[in-house]
Amino acid sequence: MINSSISNIFPTFCSGTIAYQKHTVGFSLLKVAHRLLVIIVLVVSVLVGSGWLNRATPASTCDIATRSTQIGSGTLSYNQAGTGQPILLLHGLFAEKEQWNGMMCELARAGYQAIAPDLPGYAKSTGFTVKDYALENQVALLHQFVEQLKIQSLDVAGSSMGGTIAALYSQLYPNQVRSLAFIGSPLGVTNWATSVRKSIIEGINPFIPITKEPFDLEISLLFVTPPTIPDEVKTEKVNDYVNRNRNYQQTWDIVNLYDDVLCQLPHSRVPTLAIWGQEDKIYDIRDVDRSHRCLPGSQIIQLPKAGHLLLIENAQEAASNYLGFLKTIKNR
Repeated sequence: MINSSISNIFPTFCSGTIAYQKHTVGFSLLKVAHRLLVIIVLVVSVLVGSGWLNRATPASTCDIATRSTQIGSGTLSYNQAGTGQPILLLHGLFAEKEQWNGMMCELARAGYQAIAPDLPGYAKSTGFTVKDYALENQVALLHQFVEQLKIQSLDVAGSSMGGTIAALYSQLYPNQVRSLAFIGSPLGVTNWATSVRKSIIEGINPFIPITKEPFDLEISLLFVTPPTIPDEVKTEKVNDYVNRNRNYQQTWDIVNLYDDVLCQLPHSRVPTLAIWGQEDKIYDIRDVDRSHRCLPGSQIIQLPKAGHLLLIENAQEAASNYLGFLKTIKNR
């Protein structure tokens, strides 16, 4: 993993005042659940950049080059490792490219060229408009990026919302995409897990942690084995949630429009893999049958002792399963 400073890793909120309070059961479960997912992924960015998650992938180090290029109205930052068949790796909502570092090194060692961008408008990819957060606009900008790299054929994989963007990309450019993979359950196909619903019904607001208690709750929802986080880091991150808000709210509102999008897409002919953590507390593994219906013909692997963001906590095992899948479509 790349050890960056916390201030460089953690995404920024715009101004706004947030109140931690009890909510009635009648509050919109869907909107709250989406916000919970947003904040959970934000926290992971802190942990990756600060080095606490290095324990999850101790052998996953390699030469990773960071580059940038002009795409549309903005500058897109991306990491690149290895040579060979290109694999485009797309992070989740409010996350960043460094979450892929462990898997990138595994893929590079296996003879692939791993490319992980900060999605347009996220982390260090700046200068984009609010409209660019719409998933179809993310796809269009990513296609410009791929064309600029002169890539004619690639495999594409994503985590959470990134998986949904990857699926939309494969729908629009099936002749360019060799395979599609969801590294962790994607946005837009299944119901929210019981743990998410339970926290909302109990009146707890873990997705806007302005005290350390809800911060700890969101970490417990994210990890199978939660890491120990120093109190000073918790305080810094809680203050972030309190002090900055507006742009993230706009993005949430846009992403909320895609909660069932994968079940609305035409059936894809692109070979598809979904690796799903058996202990995912965001999208419950018990809803995996819906994934089969929405993604017919896909191969679904249930990964033991894995949660929602298994690209970090289970990077080596996820990479091993993904590489096995890639071997089956090598001659496509």
